[in-house]
Amino acid sequence: MLLEQERRDVCLTARSLASVAAPGESVTVSVRSGDLVVVTPHGVAPDQLQPADCPVMSVDDRVLEGRHDPAAETTLHLAVHRGAVEHGRDVTAVVNAFTADTVAVSAVLAELPPVHHRAAALGGAIAVTPYTTYGTGEISDQAVKALKGRDAALLANHGGVALGRDLEQALENLRLLDWLCSAYIRARQIGEPRVLSEDELARVRARDAHGWAGPDVF
Repeated sequence: MLLEQERRDVCLTARSLASVAAPGESVTVSVRSGDLVVVTPHGVAPDQLQPADCPVMSVDDRVLEGRHDPAAETTLHLAVHRGAVEHGRDVTAVVNAFTADTVAVSAVLAELPPVHHRAAALGGAIAVTPYTTYGTGEISDQAVKALKGRDAALLANHGGVALGRDLEQALENLRLLDWLCSAYIRARQIGEPRVLSEDELARVRARDAHGWAGPDVF
């Protein structure tokens, strides 16, 4: 079986999101190994996935192996993988999911502002794409644009998408995106959130480059 370990990892990642995403096929996970991509299939609930269910594809859209068709969002995933290769980004994994908070924010805002310093880890303010039908080339193009210089994006009235150097990091980034959406929603219930500036985010990134003691000299 091609990319057996990668298929197992895709299953585990999808299952871990099953409890926080919308019912049904609301999670799509992919991981690239060279010119091959493993993606979650169409028609199988995340908590029931088995490695053999997951299609193995080439980055140019050919299905090579798998007992189910690829998920509808595979077009988006492959476009993101191709863009990462083209621009030399250290990205091999993509996760997107329809969680309540990412859908809510993506249905209202044109951009998720950084209200917490952890937003710096994703690139700062998170772009929300214009609305377009899922599983199309148009949403794929919009996602690639929104992810330029970012490790996450929101797809309008749809949910969130996150990248990583591996599946563990992509999943962590998706969970961080979901948490930032939740924090923003709660802040808006109290009042107008205070938004961190680009200078403040730059100082956070500089601080992240140091250990627990920071840049201070003893």
